[in-house]
Amino acid sequence: SQPGSYPPAQQGSYPPSQPGSYPPPQSGYPSSNTQSSPYHQQPYGGAPAQPQQAYKKGTPTVRPAHPFDPKSDAEILRKAMKGFGTDEKAIIEVLTNRTNAQRQEIAHQFKTMYGKDLISNLKSELSGNFEDLIVALMTPIPEYQAKELHHALCGVGTNENTLVELMCAATNYEIQAMRAAYERLYHTSLEQDLAGDTSGSFRRLLVSLCQGRRSENYIVDHHAAVMDAQALLNAGELRLGTDESTFNAILCTRSYPQLIQIFMEYQRLAGHGIEKAIKSEFSGDIESGLLAIIKSVKDKAAFFAEQLHDSMAGAGTKDRALIRMVAIRSEIDMEDIKRAFHHKYGKTLADFIRDDTSGDYKKCLLAIID
Repeated sequence: SQPGSYPPAQQGSYPPSQPGSYPPPQSGYPSSNTQSSPYHQQPYGGAPAQPQQAYKKGTPTVRPAHPFDPKSDAEILRKAMKGFGTDEKAIIEVLTNRTNAQRQEIAHQFKTMYGKDLISNLKSELSGNFEDLIVALMTPIPEYQAKELHHALCGVGTNENTLVELMCAATNYEIQAMRAAYERLYHTSLEQDLAGDTSGSFRRLLVSLCQGRRSENYIVDHHAAVMDAQALLNAGELRLGTDESTFNAILCTRSYPQLIQIFMEYQRLAGHGIEKAIKSEFSGDIESGLLAIIKSVKDKAAFFAEQLHDSMAGAGTKDRALIRMVAIRSEIDMEDIKRAFHHKYGKTLADFIRDDTSGDYKKCLLAIID
Protein backbone atom coordinates (compact mmCIF):
# COMPACT_ATOMS: atom_id res chain seq x y z
CA SER A 1 0.00 0.00 0.00
CA GLN A 2 1.18 3.54 -0.51
CA PRO A 3 2.43 5.71 2.31
CA GLY A 4 -0.32 7.79 3.74
CA SER A 5 -2.94 5.11 3.13
CA TYR A 6 -4.44 5.54 6.55
CA PRO A 7 -5.06 8.36 8.89
CA PRO A 8 -2.43 8.27 11.62
CA ALA A 9 -3.79 6.28 14.54
CA GLN A 10 -4.98 8.58 17.28
CA GLN A 11 -2.88 8.61 20.37
CA GLY A 12 -3.94 5.69 22.47
CA SER A 13 -5.61 3.84 19.60
CA TYR A 14 -3.89 1.00 17.85
CA PRO A 15 -1.74 1.59 14.81
CA PRO A 16 -2.17 -0.80 11.86
CA SER A 17 0.17 -3.70 12.53
CA GLN A 18 1.74 -3.60 9.08
CA PRO A 19 1.34 -1.49 5.97
CA GLY A 20 -1.87 -2.32 4.19
CA SER A 21 -3.24 -4.17 7.16
CA TYR A 22 -6.31 -3.39 9.15
CA PRO A 23 -6.71 -2.60 12.80
CA PRO A 24 -6.42 -5.65 15.05
CA PRO A 25 -9.64 -7.63 14.87
CA GLN A 26 -12.21 -6.30 17.26
CA SER A 27 -15.90 -6.57 17.11
CA GLY A 28 -16.16 -3.46 19.21
CA TYR A 29 -13.81 -0.55 18.68
CA PRO A 30 -10.36 0.67 19.55
CA SER A 31 -9.79 2.62 22.70
CA SER A 32 -8.68 5.94 21.34
CA ASN A 33 -8.22 9.19 23.10
CA THR A 34 -11.79 9.94 24.08
CA GLN A 35 -10.94 13.60 24.69
CA SER A 36 -10.73 14.10 20.92
CA SER A 37 -14.45 13.44 20.58
CA PRO A 38 -16.88 16.34 20.76
CA TYR A 39 -19.35 13.89 22.27
CA HIS A 40 -17.02 12.91 25.06
CA GLN A 41 -18.70 13.08 28.42
CA GLN A 42 -16.87 13.23 31.71
CA PRO A 43 -15.80 9.78 32.93
CA TYR A 44 -18.93 8.01 34.00
CA GLY A 45 -19.66 6.74 37.45
CA GLY A 46 -21.32 3.37 37.95
CA ALA A 47 -20.28 -0.16 37.11
CA PRO A 48 -19.41 -1.28 33.58
CA ALA A 49 -22.32 -2.73 31.63
CA GLN A 50 -22.80 -6.44 32.17
CA PRO A 51 -22.96 -7.53 28.50
CA GLN A 52 -19.43 -7.81 27.15
CA GLN A 53 -20.61 -8.78 23.64
CA ALA A 54 -20.20 -5.36 22.08
CA TYR A 55 -16.50 -4.91 22.69
CA LYS A 56 -14.91 -8.30 23.02
CA LYS A 57 -12.31 -9.29 20.48
CA GLY A 58 -13.59 -11.31 17.54
CA THR A 59 -12.16 -14.61 16.29
CA PRO A 60 -10.93 -14.55 12.68
CA THR A 61 -10.62 -17.49 10.27
CA VAL A 62 -7.64 -15.96 8.43
CA ARG A 63 -4.57 -15.51 10.60
CA PRO A 64 -0.98 -14.54 9.79
CA ALA A 65 1.02 -17.40 8.27
CA HIS A 66 4.06 -18.47 10.32
CA PRO A 67 6.62 -18.91 8.93
CA PHE A 68 5.96 -16.45 6.11
CA ASP A 69 8.16 -16.17 3.03
CA PRO A 70 6.78 -13.59 0.55
CA LYS A 71 9.53 -14.41 -1.97
CA SER A 72 8.56 -18.07 -2.09
CA ASP A 73 4.84 -17.14 -2.31
CA ALA A 74 5.57 -14.77 -5.21
CA GLU A 75 7.41 -17.59 -7.01
CA ILE A 76 4.49 -20.00 -6.48
CA LEU A 77 2.01 -17.44 -7.86
CA ARG A 78 4.24 -16.66 -10.85
CA LYS A 79 4.50 -20.37 -11.63
CA ALA A 80 0.71 -20.78 -11.21
CA MET A 81 0.11 -18.17 -13.91
CA LYS A 82 2.98 -18.93 -16.29
CA GLY A 83 2.53 -20.68 -19.61
CA PHE A 84 -0.69 -22.27 -20.78
CA GLY A 85 -3.54 -22.52 -18.27
CA THR A 86 -3.68 -21.39 -14.66
CA ASP A 87 -3.14 -23.34 -11.45
CA GLU A 88 -6.15 -21.98 -9.53
CA LYS A 89 -5.58 -24.43 -6.69
CA ALA A 90 -2.13 -22.96 -5.96
CA ILE A 91 -3.51 -19.41 -6.06
CA ILE A 92 -6.29 -20.31 -3.59
CA GLU A 93 -3.85 -22.19 -1.35
CA VAL A 94 -1.48 -19.23 -1.04
CA LEU A 95 -3.87 -16.28 -0.84
CA THR A 96 -6.50 -17.71 1.52
CA ASN A 97 -3.82 -18.64 4.06
CA ARG A 98 -2.23 -15.19 4.27
CA THR A 99 -3.56 -12.03 5.90
CA ASN A 100 -4.24 -8.89 3.91
CA ALA A 101 -0.97 -7.36 5.17
CA GLN A 102 0.96 -10.46 4.08
CA ARG A 103 -0.71 -10.36 0.65
CA GLN A 104 0.53 -6.77 0.24
CA GLU A 105 4.06 -7.98 0.98
CA ILE A 106 3.69 -10.75 -1.62
CA ALA A 107 2.51 -8.19 -4.21
CA HIS A 108 5.48 -5.95 -3.41
CA GLN A 109 7.87 -8.90 -3.72
CA PHE A 110 6.21 -9.99 -6.99
CA LYS A 111 6.71 -6.54 -8.52
CA THR A 112 10.33 -6.42 -7.32
CA MET A 113 11.15 -9.88 -8.71
CA TYR A 114 9.21 -9.83 -11.99
CA GLY A 115 8.51 -6.16 -12.75
CA LYS A 116 4.80 -6.94 -12.97
CA ASP A 117 1.75 -5.96 -10.97
CA LEU A 118 0.34 -9.02 -9.19
CA ILE A 119 -3.30 -7.83 -9.22
CA SER A 120 -3.15 -7.08 -12.98
CA ASN A 121 -1.62 -10.51 -13.59
CA LEU A 122 -4.30 -12.26 -11.55
CA LYS A 123 -7.05 -10.31 -13.34
CA SER A 124 -5.74 -11.36 -16.74
CA GLU A 125 -5.69 -15.04 -15.69
CA LEU A 126 -8.99 -15.28 -13.79
CA SER A 127 -12.60 -14.33 -14.51
CA GLY A 128 -16.06 -13.87 -13.02
CA ASN A 129 -16.81 -14.04 -9.31
CA PHE A 130 -13.57 -15.92 -8.61
CA GLU A 131 -11.58 -13.01 -10.08
CA ASP A 132 -13.61 -10.50 -8.04
CA LEU A 133 -12.99 -12.46 -4.84
CA ILE A 134 -9.23 -12.73 -5.45
CA VAL A 135 -8.98 -9.00 -6.26
CA ALA A 136 -10.92 -8.26 -3.04
CA LEU A 137 -8.44 -10.36 -1.05
CA MET A 138 -5.50 -8.55 -2.67
CA THR A 139 -6.75 -4.99 -2.04
CA PRO A 140 -5.82 -3.21 1.23
CA ILE A 141 -9.04 -3.33 3.25
CA PRO A 142 -9.77 0.41 3.71
CA GLU A 143 -9.14 0.92 -0.02
CA TYR A 144 -11.44 -2.00 -0.88
CA GLN A 145 -14.17 -0.59 1.39
CA ALA A 146 -13.75 2.85 -0.20
CA LYS A 147 -14.15 1.30 -3.67
CA GLU A 148 -17.29 -0.54 -2.56
CA LEU A 149 -18.75 2.68 -1.10
CA HIS A 150 -17.93 4.53 -4.32
CA HIS A 151 -19.59 1.81 -6.40
CA ALA A 152 -22.67 1.95 -4.12
CA LEU A 153 -22.88 5.73 -4.47
CA CYS A 154 -21.77 6.35 -8.03
CA GLY A 155 -22.92 3.19 -9.83
CA VAL A 156 -26.34 3.00 -11.49
CA GLY A 157 -28.71 3.99 -8.69
CA THR A 158 -27.58 4.07 -5.06
CA ASN A 159 -27.08 0.73 -3.31
CA GLU A 160 -28.35 1.59 0.17
CA ASN A 161 -27.76 -1.94 1.51
CA THR A 162 -24.01 -1.57 0.91
CA LEU A 163 -24.00 1.82 2.66
CA VAL A 164 -25.84 0.35 5.66
CA GLU A 165 -23.53 -2.67 5.90
CA LEU A 166 -20.29 -0.66 5.61
CA MET A 167 -21.23 2.46 7.60
CA CYS A 168 -23.65 1.34 10.32
CA ALA A 169 -21.52 -1.46 11.77
CA ALA A 170 -18.14 0.29 11.48
CA THR A 171 -15.87 1.36 14.31
CA ASN A 172 -14.44 4.90 14.46
CA TYR A 173 -11.09 3.60 13.27
CA GLU A 174 -12.65 1.80 10.30
CA ILE A 175 -14.61 4.91 9.29
CA GLN A 176 -11.54 7.14 9.50
CA ALA A 177 -9.52 4.65 7.44
CA MET A 178 -12.32 4.42 4.82
CA ARG A 179 -12.59 8.21 4.64
CA ALA A 180 -8.84 8.63 4.10
CA ALA A 181 -8.76 5.92 1.42
CA TYR A 182 -11.84 7.38 -0.31
CA GLU A 183 -10.32 10.83 -0.52
CA ARG A 184 -7.02 9.46 -1.80
CA LEU A 185 -8.76 7.40 -4.52
CA TYR A 186 -11.47 9.83 -5.64
CA HIS A 187 -10.17 13.29 -4.66
CA THR A 188 -13.46 14.12 -3.02
CA SER A 189 -14.69 13.53 0.50
CA LEU A 190 -16.78 10.50 1.41
CA GLU A 191 -19.10 12.78 3.37
CA GLN A 192 -19.73 14.94 0.28
CA ASP A 193 -20.63 11.91 -1.85
CA LEU A 194 -22.83 10.39 0.87
CA ALA A 195 -24.68 13.70 1.30
CA GLY A 196 -25.01 14.22 -2.45
CA ASP A 197 -26.41 10.79 -3.17
CA THR A 198 -28.85 10.19 -0.31
CA SER A 199 -31.58 12.33 1.21
CA GLY A 200 -33.61 13.15 4.30
CA SER A 201 -33.06 11.37 7.59
CA PHE A 202 -30.98 8.59 5.97
CA ARG A 203 -28.55 11.24 4.69
CA ARG A 204 -28.31 12.79 8.16
CA LEU A 205 -27.63 9.37 9.70
CA LEU A 206 -24.81 8.64 7.23
CA VAL A 207 -23.25 12.09 7.65
CA SER A 208 -23.30 11.62 11.45
CA LEU A 209 -21.68 8.18 11.18
CA CYS A 210 -19.13 9.48 8.67
CA GLN A 211 -17.62 11.70 11.38
CA GLY A 212 -16.26 8.55 13.08
CA ARG A 213 -16.64 10.23 16.45
CA ARG A 214 -18.64 7.75 18.52
CA SER A 215 -17.73 7.92 22.22
CA GLU A 216 -15.18 5.27 23.16
CA ASN A 217 -15.65 5.50 26.90
CA TYR A 218 -15.96 1.94 28.27
CA ILE A 219 -17.49 3.03 31.57
CA VAL A 220 -21.28 2.94 31.63
CA ASP A 221 -23.28 5.78 33.19
CA HIS A 222 -26.53 4.20 34.38
CA HIS A 223 -28.25 7.51 35.10
CA ALA A 224 -27.42 8.87 31.62
CA ALA A 225 -28.70 5.59 30.10
CA VAL A 226 -32.09 6.05 31.79
CA MET A 227 -32.26 9.66 30.58
CA ASP A 228 -31.41 8.63 27.00
CA ALA A 229 -33.92 5.77 27.04
CA GLN A 230 -36.60 8.22 28.21
CA ALA A 231 -35.53 10.73 25.54
CA LEU A 232 -35.91 8.03 22.86
CA LEU A 233 -39.38 7.15 24.18
CA ASN A 234 -40.38 10.83 24.19
CA ALA A 235 -39.01 11.32 20.66
CA GLY A 236 -40.90 8.35 19.24
CA GLU A 237 -43.61 6.29 20.84
CA LEU A 238 -44.88 8.97 23.26
CA ARG A 239 -45.46 11.68 20.68
CA LEU A 240 -47.32 12.28 17.45
CA GLY A 241 -44.76 12.03 14.67
CA THR A 242 -41.10 11.21 15.31
CA ASP A 243 -38.21 13.43 16.36
CA GLU A 244 -35.59 11.55 14.34
CA SER A 245 -32.75 13.87 15.43
CA THR A 246 -32.87 12.40 18.97
CA PHE A 247 -32.51 8.85 17.60
CA ASN A 248 -29.68 10.02 15.37
CA ALA A 249 -27.81 11.83 18.16
CA ILE A 250 -28.02 8.96 20.64
CA LEU A 251 -27.44 6.01 18.27
CA CYS A 252 -24.51 7.69 16.47
CA THR A 253 -22.60 9.14 19.43
CA ARG A 254 -22.98 6.88 22.48
CA SER A 255 -20.42 4.15 23.08
CA TYR A 256 -21.33 0.50 22.44
CA PRO A 257 -21.44 -0.43 26.17
CA GLN A 258 -23.51 2.69 26.90
CA LEU A 259 -25.96 1.83 24.09
CA ILE A 260 -26.42 -1.69 25.45
CA GLN A 261 -27.39 -0.15 28.79
CA ILE A 262 -29.73 2.32 27.03
CA PHE A 263 -31.46 -0.55 25.19
CA MET A 264 -31.92 -2.43 28.49
CA GLU A 265 -33.43 0.70 30.10
CA TYR A 266 -35.69 1.22 27.07
CA GLN A 267 -36.98 -2.35 27.37
CA ARG A 268 -37.67 -1.72 31.07
CA LEU A 269 -39.51 1.57 30.45
CA ALA A 270 -41.46 0.57 27.34
CA GLY A 271 -42.04 -3.12 28.04
CA HIS A 272 -40.59 -4.07 24.65
CA GLY A 273 -37.32 -3.76 22.75
CA ILE A 274 -36.17 -0.64 20.94
CA GLU A 275 -36.31 -2.53 17.61
CA LYS A 276 -40.12 -2.50 17.84
CA ALA A 277 -40.08 1.28 18.22
CA ILE A 278 -37.77 1.71 15.21
CA LYS A 279 -40.03 -0.51 13.07
CA SER A 280 -43.16 1.43 14.00
CA GLU A 281 -41.62 4.93 13.86
CA PHE A 282 -39.40 4.67 10.77
CA SER A 283 -39.50 3.09 7.33
CA GLY A 284 -37.22 2.54 4.34
CA ASP A 285 -33.47 3.20 4.43
CA ILE A 286 -33.45 5.07 7.75
CA GLU A 287 -35.24 2.12 9.39
CA SER A 288 -32.64 -0.30 7.95
CA GLY A 289 -29.78 1.94 9.07
CA LEU A 290 -30.98 2.40 12.65
CA LEU A 291 -31.79 -1.32 13.00
CA ALA A 292 -28.31 -2.17 11.67
CA ILE A 293 -26.69 0.01 14.35
CA ILE A 294 -28.81 -1.61 17.09
CA LYS A 295 -28.13 -5.16 15.85
CA SER A 296 -24.41 -4.62 15.47
CA VAL A 297 -24.18 -3.07 18.94
CA LYS A 298 -26.01 -6.03 20.49
CA ASP A 299 -24.20 -8.74 18.54
CA LYS A 300 -22.05 -7.85 15.55
CA ALA A 301 -21.51 -11.48 14.52
CA ALA A 302 -25.28 -12.10 14.43
CA PHE A 303 -25.73 -8.93 12.36
CA PHE A 304 -23.24 -10.15 9.73
CA ALA A 305 -24.68 -13.68 9.83
CA GLU A 306 -28.04 -12.17 8.86
CA GLN A 307 -26.42 -10.05 6.11
CA LEU A 308 -24.65 -13.13 4.71
CA HIS A 309 -27.89 -15.12 4.80
CA ASP A 310 -29.68 -12.32 2.93
CA SER A 311 -26.96 -12.34 0.25
CA MET A 312 -27.71 -16.00 -0.53
CA ALA A 313 -31.40 -16.45 0.36
CA GLY A 314 -34.06 -16.39 -2.35
CA ALA A 315 -33.50 -16.32 -6.09
CA GLY A 316 -29.97 -15.50 -7.21
CA THR A 317 -26.95 -14.67 -5.09
CA LYS A 318 -25.83 -11.14 -4.27
CA ASP A 319 -22.24 -12.08 -5.04
CA ARG A 320 -20.80 -8.63 -4.54
CA ALA A 321 -22.10 -8.51 -0.95
CA LEU A 322 -21.06 -12.12 -0.26
CA ILE A 323 -17.51 -11.47 -1.50
CA ARG A 324 -17.24 -8.23 0.46
CA MET A 325 -18.32 -9.70 3.79
CA VAL A 326 -16.22 -12.86 3.45
CA ALA A 327 -13.11 -10.90 2.42
CA ILE A 328 -13.42 -8.27 5.16
CA ARG A 329 -14.77 -10.21 8.14
CA SER A 330 -12.40 -13.18 7.66
CA GLU A 331 -9.68 -11.31 9.58
CA ILE A 332 -12.01 -9.85 12.20
CA ASP A 333 -14.72 -12.22 13.46
CA MET A 334 -15.65 -14.82 10.82
CA GLU A 335 -15.44 -17.66 13.35
CA ASP A 336 -18.08 -15.88 15.50
CA ILE A 337 -20.21 -15.17 12.42
CA LYS A 338 -20.17 -18.87 11.48
CA ARG A 339 -21.38 -19.81 14.97
CA ALA A 340 -24.11 -17.16 14.91
CA PHE A 341 -25.16 -18.28 11.40
CA HIS A 342 -25.49 -21.93 12.41
CA HIS A 343 -27.38 -20.97 15.56
CA LYS A 344 -29.83 -18.75 13.69
CA TYR A 345 -30.43 -20.78 10.51
CA GLY A 346 -29.81 -24.37 11.65
CA LYS A 347 -27.44 -24.85 8.74
CA THR A 348 -23.78 -23.92 8.42
CA LEU A 349 -22.50 -20.97 6.41
CA ALA A 350 -20.32 -23.44 4.48
CA ASP A 351 -23.42 -25.46 3.49
CA PHE A 352 -25.13 -22.30 2.24
CA ILE A 353 -22.04 -21.38 0.21
CA ARG A 354 -21.82 -24.92 -1.23
CA ASP A 355 -25.46 -24.77 -2.34
CA ASP A 356 -25.22 -21.28 -3.76
CA THR A 357 -21.85 -21.05 -5.53
CA SER A 358 -19.68 -23.25 -7.75
CA GLY A 359 -16.21 -23.92 -9.12
CA ASP A 360 -13.07 -22.14 -7.95
CA TYR A 361 -15.21 -19.32 -6.56
CA LYS A 362 -16.86 -21.80 -4.19
CA LYS A 363 -13.53 -23.44 -3.27
CA CYS A 364 -11.98 -20.07 -2.49
CA LEU A 365 -14.91 -18.87 -0.32
CA LEU A 366 -14.84 -22.14 1.63
CA ALA A 367 -11.06 -21.92 2.12
CA ILE A 368 -11.39 -18.38 3.54
CA ILE A 369 -14.09 -19.27 6.08
CA ASP A 370 -12.52 -22.58 7.08
